[in-house]
Amino acid sequence: MQESNNWHSLEVDEVLRAVESSQDGLSSTEVEARLKKYGPNKLQEEKKKSAVVRFLMQFNNLLIYVLLSAAVVTAVLDHMIDTVVILGVVLINAIIGFIQENRAQNAMDAIKKMLAFHAIVMRDNSKQKVQSESLVIGDIVFMKPGDRVLADIRLLETHAFSVQEAPLTGESVAVEKSVKKVMPEATLGDRSSMAFAGTTIAGGEAKGVVVATADRTELGRISGMLSSVETLTTPLVEQMDRFAKYLTFFILSFSLLIFLVGYFVKGLDFTEAFMAVIGLFVAAIPEGLPAVLTITLAVGVQAMAKRNAIVRQLPAIETIGSVSVICSDKTGTLTQNEMMVSSVVTNDRNYRVSGAGYEPIGDLYFKDEKVDIDRDERVKFLAKTSLLCSDAILREEDNSWTIEGSPTEGALVTFAHKAGFYANETREVFKRDDKIPFDSKHKYMATLNHSHEGESIIVVKGAAEIIIKMSEFEYVDAENEKEIQSAYWEEMAKELASCGERVLALAYKKVSHDKATLDFDDLKEGLVLIALVGLIDPPRPEAIEAIKECYSAHIDVKMITGDHLLTATAIGKTIGLRNCENVLSGADIEKLSDEELERVVLNTDIFARTTPEHKLRLVKALQAHSKIVAMTGDGVNDAPALKRANVGIAMGKSGTEAAKESSEFVLTDDNFASIVNAVREGRRVYDNIKKVISWTLPTNASEASVIIVAIFFGMVMPITPIQILWANMITAVTLGIALAFEDEDKNIMKRSPRAIDEPILNRELIWHIVYVTTLFLIAVFGAFYYAMQSGASVEYARTLALNVLVFLEIFHLFYIRNLNIIELKLSDVLANRVVWSAVSVIFFAQIAITYIPFLQGVFLTASLTLFDFSMIFLCGVVVFALLELEKQFRLRVARKREIA
Repeated sequence: MQESNNWHSLEVDEVLRAVESSQDGLSSTEVEARLKKYGPNKLQEEKKKSAVVRFLMQFNNLLIYVLLSAAVVTAVLDHMIDTVVILGVVLINAIIGFIQENRAQNAMDAIKKMLAFHAIVMRDNSKQKVQSESLVIGDIVFMKPGDRVLADIRLLETHAFSVQEAPLTGESVAVEKSVKKVMPEATLGDRSSMAFAGTTIAGGEAKGVVVATADRTELGRISGMLSSVETLTTPLVEQMDRFAKYLTFFILSFSLLIFLVGYFVKGLDFTEAFMAVIGLFVAAIPEGLPAVLTITLAVGVQAMAKRNAIVRQLPAIETIGSVSVICSDKTGTLTQNEMMVSSVVTNDRNYRVSGAGYEPIGDLYFKDEKVDIDRDERVKFLAKTSLLCSDAILREEDNSWTIEGSPTEGALVTFAHKAGFYANETREVFKRDDKIPFDSKHKYMATLNHSHEGESIIVVKGAAEIIIKMSEFEYVDAENEKEIQSAYWEEMAKELASCGERVLALAYKKVSHDKATLDFDDLKEGLVLIALVGLIDPPRPEAIEAIKECYSAHIDVKMITGDHLLTATAIGKTIGLRNCENVLSGADIEKLSDEELERVVLNTDIFARTTPEHKLRLVKALQAHSKIVAMTGDGVNDAPALKRANVGIAMGKSGTEAAKESSEFVLTDDNFASIVNAVREGRRVYDNIKKVISWTLPTNASEASVIIVAIFFGMVMPITPIQILWANMITAVTLGIALAFEDEDKNIMKRSPRAIDEPILNRELIWHIVYVTTLFLIAVFGAFYYAMQSGASVEYARTLALNVLVFLEIFHLFYIRNLNIIELKLSDVLANRVVWSAVSVIFFAQIAITYIPFLQGVFLTASLTLFDFSMIFLCGVVVFALLELEKQFRLRVARKREIA
């Protein structure tokens, strides 16, 4: 097999000989052999850092440097126990960071696999869908608009084919391609006979042969495919990361002030003042917060993937939870995308067709009487032309029938099989020599076919209103045709559409046998309308339920479809859209100015006969009302609307690669219910992030305030710095992480979407920090002085105060878990096994530090009585009750304001 850099300058036959292939493609055996020889079709990935290096990198931040410095100083001062505890905090923080980074990376690797590109190739004499990595030199590849070119390909056949080559050449305008060879010295942008890896099909269709894969492609030479998945971070995580850094500098400065006050003003021993400042610093800084937030995101990413929503751009996790409008395609998203021909209308008859899905079994009925298809020339001619103007392939696999190609064409092929015409045989007799591919601009497809007997016809199929206008005559029988009765056909199309059927029209035109090419001028006259075909695509039952859930969550649903007005309205009523009376067509949208569209868009839920350009206008109109818009799309022309929307959602099955690359999410099942699941998951992730922050900041502030108050007021420390270090370490690595696994609130899809710019650190959270800190201080100092007044030792009193602090943090966690619930039930408290596991760890850790002699010596603790623990529990219950009372008052007042 030859290798060359000048494939563009060779004739088609020369290229096929050089790569040892043919127009019929390769065999599976040959593909396996070439994969072993050349390797998979993927660019060399950046070498990943080893686990040891990634673990050591966890120590590379400002907080760790400060703590390590503190450990060195305490060691010099011969406070070895404090040194060990500080190093323990550092080590545990590094382990947690390492674990979360691995988890996040694993989530991203899984997502990249799910987003793997696919190609349609000819292997073993049949079209097959394969992953991009399995492409080999010599593969025959078929390309259509929106596809990503996955290897360097020499073109063999083209039909109005153009490629967007900006990723490779920087050229913003799509480049027209052809099969003609060009000069060897042609630059990359002038090699019109080639399609290069990394580029996107802008229009038309083509067939080509793979001539280079992986690092041997032009893109491989200049390095790197476009990134498909972003690093695991979001604006919120970055915001909190910056907040932690600013807080670190603030606490450093404040700690220095506290040290100066304690040492010079209050007369504390240098070592005691220094250790107090170390305790204050560790307590005040939420060092585990970025790690826990990232874990929360990683858990959310995996949960969304399990619900068939793949996250491509992680900031969208925050955005999708605040979506207020979902603009959805109809076919395949709100419906099952298993089209079936249910009606056939000729110039004097209206047939009904029986059957289910793509199974080629069914009959035709006229006025409830079964039709003998063998004697009905019109139906037979319709079946034959349906096959000639379709590319879909019908297959039986595991006792079920599936199609390869578009569902609409699949329905036509299935209908033809019911009528006794089989795709392979018919297409073999009538060879296709040229075609005009379907495009949303002209809304039809046309083919030029020649039979062995010398019969040559053009077959056209497309939107009924378009084909009716294009036709001059209507089919009567094989020998006769008459002038078209447009009013009749338009009325019948309207009738079919009113029943919720998608209406197609088929027409033909006889041409001379020597005609070899097909263009738009050939369709301007002489077309004969054969019949109208009504197709049904049943709504998804789960989509109906999902729309109900959207309305309960105060999310509007807009259906945007290319179908007929009446068809769209019928489907809209079936799936339960609210406003099915006010329907706008694409023509209506064209007549409206942007300001007029903004006025009507909120009260319209169905948009029919739309183009991708209309989608973009609708997104802008909704955003003018400050709506957060999720938009679905699958075509290459949907990319502008998907990019403009706050959340772009591409279809994983039917979507083009261009649509996927313009989106934040990809649905693996093309199902509307998966969008709603993603919204629910987005709300859950945001709620959990908010819970993590709302638990972490008040508890850290409370721990730090214990030291600050004691120093400023010259009081005996109720908890020693090393005990503060212990409390911070044991709770941060258990309770904080447990919140990442919280289930969704029961009312999560019953409340209004949050404002996208809602700050985390708002007045409500600041008040909560102050309120919790006050309650904690009262409880901790109260327990300490209660023990001292009872004649207990300082160690005993501090042990009691330490346990009060730790158990208050547990009760605070249970409060935070149900932050948005007014009617609290016992089941709400008992949920989440991860939380109870974390609580169990803390409970046994506190028992150990309180009763094990060795740990008593390390942390200067003393054994408590059963009565003491009863008091600690009671203290926790009282604080929990006070927190709940404040929440009940606040939420009920907020609810009254909403009602008012």
